[in-house]
Amino acid sequence: MLLTWYRTAPTGARRAFWAAFGGWALEAADAQVFGLVLPTLLAIWHLSDGQGGLLASATLVCTAVGGWCAGLASDRWGRVAVLRVTVAWYAIATCLAGFAGGFDSLLVLRCLQGFGFGGEWAAGAALISEYVGARHRGRVLGAVQSGWAVGWAIALAGYALAFATLPAAWSWRVMFWAGVAPALLVVALRRALGDPPVYLQARARVSPLRIFRPDLLRATVFGALLGLGSHGGYYALTTFLPTYLRTTRGLTVLGTTAYLTVFITASFFGYLVSGRLSDRIGRRTNVVVFAALCLLSLPLYLLVPLDDLGALLASAPLGFFSAGIPGGLGSLFAELFPTAVRGSGQGFCYNLGRLVAAAFPALVGALAPRLGLASGIALFAGVAYALAVVAALCLPGTRGCDDPAGAAEGAAGHPHTGPEPSGTPAPR
Repeated sequence: MLLTWYRTAPTGARRAFWAAFGGWALEAADAQVFGLVLPTLLAIWHLSDGQGGLLASATLVCTAVGGWCAGLASDRWGRVAVLRVTVAWYAIATCLAGFAGGFDSLLVLRCLQGFGFGGEWAAGAALISEYVGARHRGRVLGAVQSGWAVGWAIALAGYALAFATLPAAWSWRVMFWAGVAPALLVVALRRALGDPPVYLQARARVSPLRIFRPDLLRATVFGALLGLGSHGGYYALTTFLPTYLRTTRGLTVLGTTAYLTVFITASFFGYLVSGRLSDRIGRRTNVVVFAALCLLSLPLYLLVPLDDLGALLASAPLGFFSAGIPGGLGSLFAELFPTAVRGSGQGFCYNLGRLVAAAFPALVGALAPRLGLASGIALFAGVAYALAVVAALCLPGTRGCDDPAGAAEGAAGHPHTGPEPSGTPAPR
């Protein structure tokens, strides 16, 4: 159980958990603001759906670049130092976005946001995975990923409050300005947290190209494809979900809030269940199951003619299943790469997927006038989730492994599943 791990974990591990959880939750709050205010920006600035998709896609491109760079930096200079910089970066960039005067300036600031968004996950995921033993890694990283739902809920609450009390021309700016709050986390991180002992013991100047050598190439290639499928589906769906609810279904701000509340609440539990399942049935199998269930729930939600109550209820399984894939990626990617290049490997796989997936929101927006917004979302999200299934099946099994040799053994049908005697990964 997660609580069992937390009660017995050393102080450093507990602090790492809250640092990673808090950074991820606050990143989610800042990131999801854009999707919530996008319908307002489209109306106020007379933007097209294509321009809205471009704002999302440009951010994802920069997120991917920032994530890989941060992964490399975290291997070289430490997980905590990079986490501090990236959280401060996206907090400041989000605040500045509230001062944007039009499409061009917001595009630049959204790109700056992206560099921080990608870097925070790369450093935070490596940090917590090295503080947690293999036995509990899935459920702990799933709990950390659940911070995304918490952050989205914070953004949604701010959305409902701001748009209920302020004119639309100011409410979206206030939401961006509030994004400076994560900078407070940096103050706490400066004194309370250090790098994991396993990282300090294994730290070495290893070429970042190490992840492309033959022994790790399979993990790198199919890990990146899994990242593409996961992010492509999630961003194709969630970027335009508030716009779909406001325009296609004709909901008010209050109605949109209700639907998203169901989706987010289900997502929270999806992260937790996914993390626990990955410890029980294996990292790879867990991802395949959730991706397949996403493929089933997408057409039900978007293409079947449901009344308002039916659509509200259908939001729950879609939110639950779509969260399950990212909920299992942290533990899977952590066990594909050795400690010395774990930040580089995780950062590359997770964020190269974001880089290519950046095209999905733009394509959805561009094709919405011809296909309809719901059909566009269903098409691109469905293709992405199908890719996630295939890529996950091509990866080696990793449950309980802490090095590529163990992963290779799992691929041969003999996964190592025993707990580590020390409760932490063995240094290399």
